[in-house]
Amino acid sequence: MSTLKEVGERELIRNIRRILRPAPGVRGTDDDAAVMEADGEVVVCSDIVTFDRHMPEGMTYEQFGWTAAAVNFSDLAAMGARPTGLIVSLAMPDGMEEADLYDIISGIDQCCEFCETYVVGGDTKPGPGVISCTALGKMEGRKPMMRNGANPGDVVAVTGSLGGPAAGFAALKNKVDAEDAIFSLMTPVPMTHEGVILSGCGKVTSCIDLSDGLSTAANTICGNSRCGMEIVWEFLPISPDVDDVCIATRGSEEDMVLNWGGEYELLFTFAKEDLPALQGTGVPFSIIGHITNDDGAYLLKNDEKRRLDYGSY
Repeated sequence: MSTLKEVGERELIRNIRRILRPAPGVRGTDDDAAVMEADGEVVVCSDIVTFDRHMPEGMTYEQFGWTAAAVNFSDLAAMGARPTGLIVSLAMPDGMEEADLYDIISGIDQCCEFCETYVVGGDTKPGPGVISCTALGKMEGRKPMMRNGANPGDVVAVTGSLGGPAAGFAALKNKVDAEDAIFSLMTPVPMTHEGVILSGCGKVTSCIDLSDGLSTAANTICGNSRCGMEIVWEFLPISPDVDDVCIATRGSEEDMVLNWGGEYELLFTFAKEDLPALQGTGVPFSIIGHITNDDGAYLLKNDEKRRLDYGSY
């Protein structure tokens, strides 16, 4: 199998186009820019993943590609935007095998398919192993969920479970069997469908994803909304793998659940009188606390209250 340098940029681009699903209604994908239709508000976000920081031992190139797309779609999900396209730029080592690059592209396209959208453009150049993506989305008349709308008295809720990716990383590092946790680390799932539904109900006052961990997300909401937050430890929906991995590795359950990140659930707030409306959306969530007049995020555990610092992910 040839290396990227041996194949050359032009041939690589031609081969990449053969892998990707054609984006309907998009013109100019053979040019340096694409033409897309836009109706109403357009949401744009960008994020970067690298081999050295975002590719743990055992992750396949296909999973790395999926992750590169997922981190961007997760930011759209937190605002409640429906994905409409992804622009992908890759800077990969010259000596990389051609097939490995195509696996990355396949992973990106699979995540796009999961989020019901397409790759609409991009670029490839020699580099150290970096993928930069720009995701495009639309609000379709819905009000975007921002980080600055939480009010004292609001309920704090989270989708899904917490700590799985952190447990997966610890399991890999210590050679512990925790298949589900490792899968959650390697294949993060952006909550795009849930985000669209939550924004559509019109009752969410603030929202953020948990890619950088619960503590960081909570403090970010507090900083942007100029409020406080109290999170009750006993209310947290902890992934079932966390306890087993902590026992096997002598790890910290709090650190895995609060500080590590790598998961793409949504943390959001709403007025307590709107609980029936949120329950009526069909989106599963757990209530974990409430918004206060304080100056930051706090954890209530064992009758003690302590300040939550930003996480370490």
